[in-house]
Amino acid sequence: MESKYNVIDLTVNQERLKNVVKRAKERGIIIPTLAQLKDPSLIPDDIKEKLKDVGLWDLNPLNLFRIGWHNDTKEMGGLYKDVNYLCIPSEISGVKAKIIALCGKWFPTGSHKVGAAFGCLVPRLVTGQFDPTKQKAVWPSTGNYCRGGAYDSALLACDSIAILPEGMSNERFEWLKNVAGDTIATPGSESNVKEIFDKCWELRNSGEDLMIFNQFDEFGNYLWHHEVTGKAIEEILDVEMNENSRFRGYISATGSGGTIAAGDYLKKKYPNLKIAASEALQCPTIFLNGYGEHRIEGIGDKHIPWIHNIKNTDAVTAIDDEATMNWIRMFNEPEGHKVLKANGVSDEIIEQLNLVGISGAANIISAIKFAKYFELTEDDILVTVLTDSIDMYKSRLVELNEERGDFTSCDAYGVMERYFKGINTDYFKELNYRERRTVHNLKYYTWIEQQGKTYDEILEQWYNDDYWANITKQVDRLDELIEEFNERVRQCE
Repeated sequence: MESKYNVIDLTVNQERLKNVVKRAKERGIIIPTLAQLKDPSLIPDDIKEKLKDVGLWDLNPLNLFRIGWHNDTKEMGGLYKDVNYLCIPSEISGVKAKIIALCGKWFPTGSHKVGAAFGCLVPRLVTGQFDPTKQKAVWPSTGNYCRGGAYDSALLACDSIAILPEGMSNERFEWLKNVAGDTIATPGSESNVKEIFDKCWELRNSGEDLMIFNQFDEFGNYLWHHEVTGKAIEEILDVEMNENSRFRGYISATGSGGTIAAGDYLKKKYPNLKIAASEALQCPTIFLNGYGEHRIEGIGDKHIPWIHNIKNTDAVTAIDDEATMNWIRMFNEPEGHKVLKANGVSDEIIEQLNLVGISGAANIISAIKFAKYFELTEDDILVTVLTDSIDMYKSRLVELNEERGDFTSCDAYGVMERYFKGINTDYFKELNYRERRTVHNLKYYTWIEQQGKTYDEILEQWYNDDYWANITKQVDRLDELIEEFNERVRQCE
C-alpha cells in the first residue's frame, strides 16, 4: 500500500531560494550530490584539483565534497581512495568471524556525523525552506552531530546554535567555541536527550527566526546513511567476501537512528542479514525499556528515535560502560599496547587503534557478542562503524588516570582477561515480532505526547513498509534539486 507520507519535504520556496542562491554565490558554495558522495569518481576534476590545497578540517566549502567514506587518510590536501575501514583481528576479538569497522576519523570534523548534518540541512537549503541570510540553524545533539551542523553553518556564514549535554567531553566544547555561533549546554550527559528537546521547544517559542535540524526525527539523516554509508559497506564487502563468505550482521549503536539505517540498504542486497542495535547497559532502553546514566558518549538514550526503523531490527545488545572505558585505555596506554602485542596483535594494528572512540569500542564489543551468540565461523563477516576516533576523548584518558591511577601492566592484564577474553553473550537478545513492536511503541511517549507527531503516522511506520521505501525513493529528486541549485549559483550575478 502506497504511503501517504513523503517524510522529506522537497517543496521549493522560490522567494527564499533566491536568498540562499545569493549566499552560496558569495561563499563559493557548490553542493555535492549524494551520487558524488557515494562515488567520488563523479566529482569534477577542477574541484579535486582545488582540494589539494585544503586541509581536512578547514572551514572551506570544498570540504563538502569530503563528506563521505573515501577520503585519503591525511590531514592536508588528500583526495580519494577506497573506503576507510579497519579489520579487527581475532587476537583482539577472540572470534573466528571477520569483524570490519568503517572509520569515521577521516571526515571533516573527525566524525561521520557531519554527514548526518549534511543530510538534514541540504534538503531544506536547496528548496529554499531554510534561509541562512535570515534564520539561525539549531543543532540538537549529544556531541558530534552539533559539531557537524556548526561546521556546515559556518560554511554558509549562517548563525548557528549548538545544543549538547554539559557532561560531554571537553574536546567537543573547545571545538565549538571556535565554530558555533552559540553553544548551549543542557543538564546531564549522554542519556539526557529530553532535556535537549526541551531546550528546542524553548527556542521555538522564543520568537527568534530559526530552524531546528533535529537528527532524531529528520529523515535526511536516515537517507544519507542509507545511501552513502550503505553503499560504502557494499563496496567493502565486494573486496572482503569470497565464494564461501556470508555477510551475517550489521551492528550499530542506535544513537539518532541514522547510522543503523545503512542496515536497511544492506538487507535489500543481503536478505539473510541480521541488524543488531547496540546501546549502553547502564541505560538499556531497547533491551529492558530502561533508563539511567552512562559514559558511551554520543549515543543518547531513554527514547527511541523517530527515524529508527525498529521493525527491521533483529537483535539488541547492551554494553557495559566499564568495558568501553577500559578498551580505550588498553588501546591508547603503553602498557596496554605491550599486553596486546604479547597476545599476538601486530604493530600495524596497534598503530591504528587510535581510530577507535568510545562508541566505536562499544560497537566492536557488540559485534563480538553477536559472533559468539550466533556461533559464527571464519566464513562469516560482520560490519560495524567507528563514528569518531580517540581524538574526541583524550581528556577522558587523562580523567581516567586521575580517577584510577596510571594504567599499569597489572591493569592491562586484568582488562585483557575480563573485558577482552571475558566477553560473553550476556545482555544480547534476538527480537521477535512482538518484542520489536513493543520497542516501536516506546516512540509514542516521546514523539506523540511530547514532540507533536501524529498517532496516524506512528501506525504508518509500523504497518506500511512503503513508509520507509518512500524515503529512499526521494534520493534522485534530491540530487536533481542539488544540481539545479548549483546551476543557479553558477548563473547568479
